[in-house]
Amino acid sequence: MSTATGLLTAEDLEFLGRPLHGFLSVAGGTQPPQPRPVWFEATPEGTIQFFTEPDSLKVRRLRRDPRASIVVAAPVGERERWVSVAGRATVEADGAHDLCSRLAARYWDLDDQARADDLATMLAADLLRVVIHPETVHRYAY
Repeated sequence: MSTATGLLTAEDLEFLGRPLHGFLSVAGGTQPPQPRPVWFEATPEGTIQFFTEPDSLKVRRLRRDPRASIVVAAPVGERERWVSVAGRATVEADGAHDLCSRLAARYWDLDDQARADDLATMLAADLLRVVIHPETVHRYAY
């Protein structure tokens, strides 16, 4: 069943709390959207956030046009389910490194030394936090 609202529901937040990849699209002017997989976090306040490098294409595009969307789907083998969030994105200077650490622990086994080293490299970089403020939320569950 497909539904639409302007807010994330408790069921959405539970689903989005899993270590799934989100496919992010940002407005690209005359260019069509080109979704990219991202790690993300749904916050208790109902926003979606991820981190990125300051010189990334997504940051450059968001500074010109703050519209963004993310789609998250259940993996193959599970019943069909997805959540799509669209809204205005803000680029924040604070909190990116903490978010990176939380997400790395969610997506990776940090007891694996190679992954721990990857995280250390990521944390040594300059990072920004991007927050999507939902205006429209679509969902489907079969």
